[in-house]
Amino acid sequence: MATPPEFNGVIRLDVRDSIEDWTPYLAPKAPAGAPNILFILFDDTGLGAWEPFGGKIIMPTLEKIAKNGVIYTQWHTAALCSPTRGMLLTGRNHHLNGNSSITEGANGFPGQHARLPDECATVAQILQDAGWSTFWVGKNHNVPETDVALGSTKKQWPLAKGFDRFYGFIGGETNQFYPDLIADNHPVEQPYVEGYHLSKDLADQAIKMLKDQQASNPSKPWYMWFCPGANHAPHQILKDDKDRIIGQYYSGAASLDGDHKMDFSGGYEQYRQEVLDNMIAKGIMPEGTDPTPINPLEGIEHPSTDPGAGKPVMVANSDDFVQPWSAIGNNEEPPAGYTQGGFTVAGQELFTELMKVYAAFSTYTDEQVGRIVQYLEESGQIENTLIIYAADNGASGEGSPNGSVNENKFFNGYPDTLGENLDAVAALGTDDGITGNEGLNGLGGPDTYEHYPTGWAWATSTPFKMFKRYSQYAGGTCDPLVMSWPARINVEQMETNIRHQYHHATDIVPTILEACGLEMPQVYKGVQQYPLSGVSMCYTWDAEPDGPTKKVRQYYAMLGTRGLWEAGWKAVCLHTPLSGVGHFDQDAWELYHVDEDRAENTNLMANTADANYPEYQRKLGQLVDAWFEEAEKNLVLPLDDRDAAEQLGVERPTEEPPKNEYTYYPGASPVPESVAVNIRGRSYTIRAEVEIDPAACSGVIFAHGSRFGGHTLFVKDGAIHYVYNFLGVAVQELKTTPPVERLKGRARRNIDTRSVPDPTIVEVVFTWQGVGDNGESIGNTQLFVGGELKDTFANMQVQTGKFTLCGDGLCVGYDSADAVADYGEDVEPTNPFTGGTIKKVVITTSDPQQSIPARVLAGAFAAD
Repeated sequence: MATPPEFNGVIRLDVRDSIEDWTPYLAPKAPAGAPNILFILFDDTGLGAWEPFGGKIIMPTLEKIAKNGVIYTQWHTAALCSPTRGMLLTGRNHHLNGNSSITEGANGFPGQHARLPDECATVAQILQDAGWSTFWVGKNHNVPETDVALGSTKKQWPLAKGFDRFYGFIGGETNQFYPDLIADNHPVEQPYVEGYHLSKDLADQAIKMLKDQQASNPSKPWYMWFCPGANHAPHQILKDDKDRIIGQYYSGAASLDGDHKMDFSGGYEQYRQEVLDNMIAKGIMPEGTDPTPINPLEGIEHPSTDPGAGKPVMVANSDDFVQPWSAIGNNEEPPAGYTQGGFTVAGQELFTELMKVYAAFSTYTDEQVGRIVQYLEESGQIENTLIIYAADNGASGEGSPNGSVNENKFFNGYPDTLGENLDAVAALGTDDGITGNEGLNGLGGPDTYEHYPTGWAWATSTPFKMFKRYSQYAGGTCDPLVMSWPARINVEQMETNIRHQYHHATDIVPTILEACGLEMPQVYKGVQQYPLSGVSMCYTWDAEPDGPTKKVRQYYAMLGTRGLWEAGWKAVCLHTPLSGVGHFDQDAWELYHVDEDRAENTNLMANTADANYPEYQRKLGQLVDAWFEEAEKNLVLPLDDRDAAEQLGVERPTEEPPKNEYTYYPGASPVPESVAVNIRGRSYTIRAEVEIDPAACSGVIFAHGSRFGGHTLFVKDGAIHYVYNFLGVAVQELKTTPPVERLKGRARRNIDTRSVPDPTIVEVVFTWQGVGDNGESIGNTQLFVGGELKDTFANMQVQTGKFTLCGDGLCVGYDSADAVADYGEDVEPTNPFTGGTIKKVVITTSDPQQSIPARVLAGAFAAD
């Protein structure tokens, strides 16, 4: 630990006889000429997605940065977001950070607790202490679920991890039109302006932070981590911007002369081959690289599967399979009301449009990054700014083989069929003044919460096997990375700016530290630090494209999958994430010589007749032994492939233990669903104590969720309404006959005698009855006012899973802007309660009467 400077002045009785010394009290100053750092981190993007790497998604800002920087073709991540982002914060392997998987999957083991330990100081802390301003803008998925609440500890929040400022969202994803925003340590309302999109807002905030810093401290370097919501679901973009981008770039097929058009109509098999051709032409992939086959793991069973114990467990989950483009819709009947062509063509049109939305979302966000870069150019800062532009894991396969128009259905165990998706698209044909168009053109707008099908995840992972979550294959881990630093990286003197050295997410922090002339201390704030797991990549700026890497070894482990790279060889373990198979000692291993076989096409253990087979066996044995060495050193064990139901059912300590009665008062910020009352799979009662002026009262008493699922109690047109919006599919409503009258005297039904005199007691009573055909809860609902039954709803469908994975928390006295129900025209975005007084809202629940289906809980892992 560094010794603080000593005071070298002179202290006498009289200040006039004393000599001052300011040195111990001055703020730290960065080394002369130290660079700024702009680190741009996208989500869920495979190597075959973006134009500079041979993909078809136009990224004008990234292309500009890449032409003036270095492109990396073998940079790897952890296959999931939270673990990768933890490594990018600390430079340590994800288990040393406690991030074995996403924060929601924490376990009580040294490498799995989901809290960055004090032994892993962040790069922001080191830079902050050395004189840099530090900013984090956008996504944070490194705060444990139970710590997201405003009353919880803030030790894992950005400002406690070395950042001067934070503006963004805490969680795996958020609605791009109606995000849940945090500024520093407190929630803020989004700007309710026409044409709002989160990507633009984040760029606005980033530019403002930099301008504020330059206005007062222009000589001070800065570090900014810019993490947009793109390209994570929901894939959302304003219609005008989608039309502009697609109109500008979507025409004709991609060619090899650099004229890459955003054309996806030929399907993902065609896309994959064309992109591989582009990759080879650009030098991203070696000549002779072959694409890996569609569904490469189909039919492969776990060695430990007992055929007599039931259905064999496949190495790839069936939800991760890809429908051949030619087969889309062949087994379906045309959905009613959908008239855009024949059904098979319509299915392909839908899949094409879902990919166009994803692509336009990515391009639009890159344009917003361009505004930050333009500011740096105009302000003269670009020359001495190290720009790092990357993605955190492979393309996402959570869209299922059919894709999704409302991903919340998948999270609740309702994976979309193609027919349901097309019905939902047909419903967009009604012009509601928001989407502004009909049918397919409404995709990507506020009425959708979409995700493309697995076929596009496979395609944008060209040329590799699988995608996000599968850490053993490069499809889950090999991601785009570009670095530019005009003052240091001289592209004009390079024969090529492409680098093939094998590197990893743990290598980014050492690179930043070397570029800044700093080191990670052995002791930080009195705590002995874990050594950095990575190595600096600065040497690559002057290296030959195919020169040796300084990386020695890298292990992989995620949700039961695992692998290890060393000196150009890779051991791959055949295991399914979240499968619950166990028996890890029986896993089969594959061997690839990735220096010669970048796509991991040829398993050298498959041909026992090969003359080199004995040597391959020895090599594989060495690599497997090396994996266990790394596992011990990095706190990897125990391995955990339990299904989502088991993992999320783990009892984790919380600051506030669960209970059966919760009381909420108006004036509070939204309560995150992770710490709010849990009504899933049980009976519940909502009791609101309110005073109402029937002539003037309107607005929300209680609300939780969004237009894609939630429930709300509100006053409208002189009546009290309770709406349960089931997954945005079924709006189920109870209401009173207007006008509402203020009761005289206490209500007659189970009223707390401590209540304020003369309140109106409004109660919603849901009585759980059983399980519906699709695993949802079914129950009878009653609406009481003043103890009198006003309305009933038999066999109401309620969600088994969460209303939203992140955001849209529980509100009293208002709703989120992405409203649960239609409150009418000419109301404020959050429809606040007016014309009366809400005393409190009390929600009581029974003990669970329905276990949460595994397919519902699996949705939580799609939030990363």
